[in-house]
Amino acid sequence: MSEPIEGAAGVGAPTPDSTATTLRAAAIRMLRRPRTLALLGLLGALFVAATATPLPTPAQIQESAGRFGPWFPLLFCGIYAVATVFPLPRTVFTVSSGVLFGATLGLTVALVATTAAAAAALLLVRALDRERVAARLTHPAVREVNARLARRGWLAVGSLRLIAFAPFSIVNYCCALSAIRFWPYLLASVLGSAPGTIATVLLADSLTGGTHPAMYAVTGVCVAIGLGGLVLDARWRPSNS
Repeated sequence: MSEPIEGAAGVGAPTPDSTATTLRAAAIRMLRRPRTLALLGLLGALFVAATATPLPTPAQIQESAGRFGPWFPLLFCGIYAVATVFPLPRTVFTVSSGVLFGATLGLTVALVATTAAAAAALLLVRALDRERVAARLTHPAVREVNARLARRGWLAVGSLRLIAFAPFSIVNYCCALSAIRFWPYLLASVLGSAPGTIATVLLADSLTGGTHPAMYAVTGVCVAIGLGGLVLDARWRPSNS
């Protein structure tokens, strides 16, 4: 008589039923712990509170922001600029600018903060040890951005800003590690970021119902410029390639 084979369906091999039973027993033990029950109760209470609490409309948020006084846009601009030096999503702050301050002031805040963040990131990285910073940037998107910078310099900065190919902070870091000069980089960053920033702020402001109909045309033009940058960047063939 042949002996059972271990590791297959024989002795010592866990069956699907035994595995499921073990997982169920572990889940039951976890659910019986006071800490787990307390956490579930807290999450349930937060969910009930969130659904029962009436949320302000975008128009109410914008009205409330105006009550904080003239210093609030300056404070928000500073927070926007400092936060986006780090790898945090810039779109969140840009949308907030439109919702909080409307089209004109929101655009001013977003563009000033974007310019300040781009300048600060480049200067900060270059003030630090470039080799140490470069060793930490190993993401494939970083390599692609560096390749574009090596081929086109400031033109690559503008196109990367237009098409939002890579996160805002990654482009800043890669430019800081390259040989691009400060002023061409900053000008390309401002011009390249402007269409997307303008479109985002105007669309966010439209949620409050206070946007003039002409602003929708401006938004469409800005989106078209961004798409045009995408097409131009895709078809561009450097003469030395």
